[in-house]
Amino acid sequence: MASCSSPSSSFFTYFALLFLVLFSSQILGAAAAKYYPVRHRRHPHIASHNYRDALTKSIMFFEGQRSGRLPPNQRISWRRNSGLSDGSAVHVDLVGGYYDAGDNVKFGFPMAFTTTMLSWSVIEFGGLMKGELQNAKEAIRWATDYLLKATAHPDTIYVQVGDAGKDHACWERPEDMDTPRSVFKIDKNTPGTEVAAETAAALAAASLAFRRSDPTYSKLLARRAIRVFEFADKYRGSYSNGLKPYVCPYYCDFSGYQDELLWGAAWLHKATKNPTYLNYIQANGQTLGADESDNTFGWDNKHVGARILLSKAFLVQRVQSLHDYKSHADNYICSLIPGTPYSSAQYTPGGLLFKMNDSNMQYVTSTSFLLVTYAKYLTSAHMVVNCGGTTVTPKKLRTLAKRQVDYLLGDNPMKMSFMVGYGARYPKRIHHRGSSLPSIATHPAKIQCSAGFSVMNSQFPNPNILMGAIVGGPDQHDRFPDQRSDYEQSEPAYLYQCTPCWIFDISCSLLWPTLKEIIKLQSLFI
Repeated sequence: MASCSSPSSSFFTYFALLFLVLFSSQILGAAAAKYYPVRHRRHPHIASHNYRDALTKSIMFFEGQRSGRLPPNQRISWRRNSGLSDGSAVHVDLVGGYYDAGDNVKFGFPMAFTTTMLSWSVIEFGGLMKGELQNAKEAIRWATDYLLKATAHPDTIYVQVGDAGKDHACWERPEDMDTPRSVFKIDKNTPGTEVAAETAAALAAASLAFRRSDPTYSKLLARRAIRVFEFADKYRGSYSNGLKPYVCPYYCDFSGYQDELLWGAAWLHKATKNPTYLNYIQANGQTLGADESDNTFGWDNKHVGARILLSKAFLVQRVQSLHDYKSHADNYICSLIPGTPYSSAQYTPGGLLFKMNDSNMQYVTSTSFLLVTYAKYLTSAHMVVNCGGTTVTPKKLRTLAKRQVDYLLGDNPMKMSFMVGYGARYPKRIHHRGSSLPSIATHPAKIQCSAGFSVMNSQFPNPNILMGAIVGGPDQHDRFPDQRSDYEQSEPAYLYQCTPCWIFDISCSLLWPTLKEIIKLQSLFI
């Protein structure tokens, strides 16, 4: 991530999970009526997209962000081992996990959120990922193995490795890091409810993703999630207070920790089926902001995600006590649909959902995921959304989501894909140290801290393709300069895959189905 004063986006965007929710035009109804003003009409130069290829690349992005000792099947081959002594300063093994964005820091808060979202995408759509399902699970495990290390000691979570300020003063490959690998933790005396509850959510969601393929690992994740959530709820306080000099302004918590407690409880309810968590949600939901009108879903605020997730318990599992969450979810949906009485979302002239100048694409990907996921739940329950007299069907939600995904993949005024490596034209100067500097294979000599800035400030394309990376995206006028120094628009993170100022990754994608799958899925979704 660049030296910015606003929150950043990273793995989160890939989700965000990871999460690029991609459907074929057959499934999503490309010929459906448009829900935008005339100026938002699609550009006819692209008739369709190769969603299978986009899914493959979106998952590959995570491999480019790996920290630690890389496995033999590493597909991003220009990367090498890095951070092999992480945690040694405090005698804890913290090797592994992911670098957040274009820098070399491991931030636990967005990493956990990205893990939750990637797991959610596998839970809901893993059956459609076919050959990429195993790669998606490996991406989850790379994160959960690290989160298990970070939570190994009771009532303690290691939430960050690396001094962000000093790291951002250098432009060097992760393999060359010589900046302090400082370790920061939360505990009883320095609580961090938002990070702890998000970590519990990630472990619980991942336990579901591995339930069938690795039941032993799944149970380990679930047990740890329970313990971590108890710590989060018992010792309340924001990590942005106790660790402010180190986590702010990068991943400062602006929304409070109430949303993470609701979100964590929702995932534990889903993963364990223990009535304790349903009782917790019923008793504390209002206090934790279940019916607040915040309509932004991302690494900082999970209220909307919790509403969508809990609405499934009502819509699909018929848990009547969670009836209100369907109404809360509907309110969010109505805020997104152009032309409805409660619409408040803004779109660029080209039709892209626009939330903020910094790393906007993270919100596009996370919103698209929620739209398609909620459409799935509504379809299962044979229900629709009523927006002040306007009926919004699941098909409308999928059409809106597909429009966002197609824009990201190149169906936009610039005719540019915002996923690196996808399509004929994509960002070539992304704000990413490892991608922009020569690889170890071509330049084995160490590149010193400040030496890399000559490359960062140059106009040369990045020599290493960070396949699948999703950048911050265009501005409100659909413009994108493709400048390495412009971290707000050109930095990728696993959050866009999912966070505010960085791009994480966007692997909540669905595949282009076979004819047999189209027939099967059309009966389910349309």
